[in-house]
Amino acid sequence: MQKILIQLDTDQQPSSFDQVVAVDAGAERIFSYGGIDETNVEGLVHGAMFTRGPADLKNTAIFVGGSKVNAGEQLLQQIQRTFFGPMRVSVMMDSNGCNTTAAAAVVAAKKHVSLSDASALVLGGTGPVGQRVAQLLASEGCRVKLASRSLDRAASVCDSIRTDHSAATLETVAAASPDECMEAAQGTDIIFAAGAAGVCFLPEGSLTQITDLKVAVDLNAVPPTGIADIQATDKASDKDGVICYGALGAGGTKMKVHKQAIQQLFESNDRVLDTSQIYELALSVAGLA
Repeated sequence: MQKILIQLDTDQQPSSFDQVVAVDAGAERIFSYGGIDETNVEGLVHGAMFTRGPADLKNTAIFVGGSKVNAGEQLLQQIQRTFFGPMRVSVMMDSNGCNTTAAAAVVAAKKHVSLSDASALVLGGTGPVGQRVAQLLASEGCRVKLASRSLDRAASVCDSIRTDHSAATLETVAAASPDECMEAAQGTDIIFAAGAAGVCFLPEGSLTQITDLKVAVDLNAVPPTGIADIQATDKASDKDGVICYGALGAGGTKMKVHKQAIQQLFESNDRVLDTSQIYELALSVAGLA
């Protein structure tokens, strides 16, 4: 029986990136649909649920993607509400690569620093990846500074994280300029740059001016990078005592995690792979589980 992955994309044009990764991960057929939201997804989910018997449903899975992460989260919730009893298939949500990218970034830092004893600054912390980086750090007991141009948005993200991690130590900081980013970075062990493409938070020469910094991870592959001292290809590069990862340097782990997550979807018919589950997989891939 063929392994069928049903790609439900919130954008009008389903992502070719996600299709290629699914093929490389072993999906034998991919049915791709664009422009999907809560109002039109039910019939597609029923098509996945009712075409194979319960014992064979592990051979069908759903992947939720698209560029809008909030829309992907809502779609995932609606899909789960549509399932009942044994009539369900496994589903993964990774809109805009948010979960696999954040998991790979945090795992990169965890290789070098004990997160439970560390402090971290997340630049671009209210974006889709930044939010998940902060969430995963909080789950590890890390002290997190969440930086944004909008303190109100930063506070809202911190409140959301506290609903699942009530003991989390979270602080909002303003980061509307390189000077503010530099000020926020002082005394932190780890910096993550997770902003939009083309946004440089820290100009060249910044890393050597940050006290106590041990690891820096920049997730922007599009020039200019988020941290000018880091190249996209850096992978555990030691730069004046700071271990640095660029977007491509962390990307190898991201791709491994993405592929293994797709493979896990076909192991049973009841898996839901979202932020925390994908992070657990990333820890395993990195040998840190």
